[in-house]
Amino acid sequence: MRSHLLNDTTAELYRRSVTDGVERVAAKIATTDRPFTGITVDALSPRIDEIDLDQPLHDTTAVLDELEDVYLRDAIYFHHPRYLAHLNCPVVIPAVLGEAVLSAVNSSLDTWDQSAGGTLIERKLIDWTTDRIGLGPAADGVFTSGGTQSNLQALLLAREEAKTDSLAELRIFASEVSHFSVKKSAKLLGLGQDAVVSIPVDHDKRMQTVALARELERCAQDGLVSMAVVATAGTTDFGSIDPLPEIAELCEQFGTWMHVDAAYGCGLLASLKHRDRISGIERADSVTVDYHKSFFQPVSSSAVLVRDAATLRHATYHAEYLNPRRMVEERIPNQVDKSLQTTRRFDALKLWMTLRTMGADGIGQLFDEVCDLAREGWKLIAADPRFDVVVEPSLSTLVFRYIPAAVTDPAEIDRANLHARKALFASGDAIVAGTKVGGRHYLKFTLLNPETQASDIAAVLDLIAGHAEQYLGESLDRAS
Repeated sequence: MRSHLLNDTTAELYRRSVTDGVERVAAKIATTDRPFTGITVDALSPRIDEIDLDQPLHDTTAVLDELEDVYLRDAIYFHHPRYLAHLNCPVVIPAVLGEAVLSAVNSSLDTWDQSAGGTLIERKLIDWTTDRIGLGPAADGVFTSGGTQSNLQALLLAREEAKTDSLAELRIFASEVSHFSVKKSAKLLGLGQDAVVSIPVDHDKRMQTVALARELERCAQDGLVSMAVVATAGTTDFGSIDPLPEIAELCEQFGTWMHVDAAYGCGLLASLKHRDRISGIERADSVTVDYHKSFFQPVSSSAVLVRDAATLRHATYHAEYLNPRRMVEERIPNQVDKSLQTTRRFDALKLWMTLRTMGADGIGQLFDEVCDLAREGWKLIAADPRFDVVVEPSLSTLVFRYIPAAVTDPAEIDRANLHARKALFASGDAIVAGTKVGGRHYLKFTLLNPETQASDIAAVLDLIAGHAEQYLGESLDRAS
């Protein structure tokens, strides 16, 4: 079995095996004509269930043949221009190359003696990002597994900086359309269920700062501690961006930690046209960025950034076998000193390869394209009498629903939209997401593929309308 270990004696086998795998994936991507085959759980599960993991195939070619049957054939391909559902981006080739390199070398970014140059590359990218944000010379941060972990760590730091022994007194303020990880983080941090105060949003789904000011004032009057305000730069449902300058003013007034969840909107940091949409982010105490959303990186690639590097001490724990205190005095850079994780992939390499190949302007140009496409898509939907669109896009998300001319029952319209989404997914012709607005079911395009065209949006709208109309016709037949 030693023949399967990657080392100096198996380098040629490694080359052949990886090349075979890459060629199969490349062939699949080159010939994929829709984002999904439409296979069902019931159809795919038996294929997986019948595989005996205790009976290996002993040959990577045979394993790849099997993988074609159980995964590659029916995978959901985000690179297809009619994948319009969630915050999943097509990935850039330099980052995929970085993924291949980091997986083979297998550095662990917790300590210098496991990563060496990897540590310095990650630190350089953190400095690059904090500089793009404008957090100042004392800023720092660390790569994470994703936005949920980044938000958790940021709120952990905010909790500790609040300096109170009574967790029950702490309050977090976030808009009613903020990411669910804010409430999840509050629970994980031991705060009460009422710790997260939901702030209403305006017509454009942006946090109402008048309401925020009122709640911060009430918190102070009640003898509670305003631990943090979470402003969102790109909400998951709407792509809306909270009024960051006004929120920063309130946080300064009330002495409250300002966290900006820019997991989605961080692509604006590289934008050539729309950077001003996140003006005010430079005043944050902490920021979440997800490069694996709007920087076109493979999952996972995220970071949490802080204005004051000293606050990262709240995540520090020294273990004698790993990062003893003496290493700080010896100026040995151990990233585990800043991270909630110990063993951690060298995900930063993917962004490094991307920047060194494409440059920040190249990334920004791609993100600008999808933001501009969303504006074009909004005009299409707004002009189409078959649909109701919720808000003009701030980033690249469109929330809308089919409105039949002859049906007025809201519940029946809900069912038609749910059916259309499900039927579209089952067909494999396109994939869209869904959400609720005002208790009603809506559909959602999340546009992160520069290859998607306005013609794709128009075609998918026609497919949605067709599925909804078919459902309503069958429903009418059943009723009669």
